[in-house]
Amino acid sequence: MQLEGSCHCGAVHFSLHSATPYPYQRCYCSICRKTQGGGGYAINLGGDAASLKVRGADEVSVYHARLKNPGEQRTHTSTGERHFCRRCGSALWLYDPTWPELVHPFASAIDTPLPTPPEHTHLMLQFKAPWVEVAAGKKDRQYDLYPEESIAAWHARLGLLIED
Repeated sequence: MQLEGSCHCGAVHFSLHSATPYPYQRCYCSICRKTQGGGGYAINLGGDAASLKVRGADEVSVYHARLKNPGEQRTHTSTGERHFCRRCGSALWLYDPTWPELVHPFASAIDTPLPTPPEHTHLMLQFKAPWVEVAAGKKDRQYDLYPEESIAAWHARLGLLIED
């Protein structure tokens, strides 16, 4: 499925191909919550990094989150690159060189109508803000940290992979 996305002010537009476009995964970690805002979580999709095309690339900045392992004082820099519009601050996509074939656009930046997921996965609940209420449905799965099931595996399990 071809996805089109943009920032709020219109300075950045992007497109990419996604075989995994269902916005089912809600991440409650402090990084997603603080860089995404609303709802207390962010939703990432999966996409083909080689297909990513960006108009307005000069307006894109990158943020590398600071991470701290439990029980440690020192922080380290994430390899994940959170791309955002430097004009309006809209979060656009995440790229991590650990998985160079993938790019993860944020559902909040996608302008293409996305399909409605039949269930949701709520992850990183260990880091959920106290004010956030998890609106989980009967079929939804909840995890304190990351689930073992990847975005692609979730789509495959439910027969939702989209190949054009």
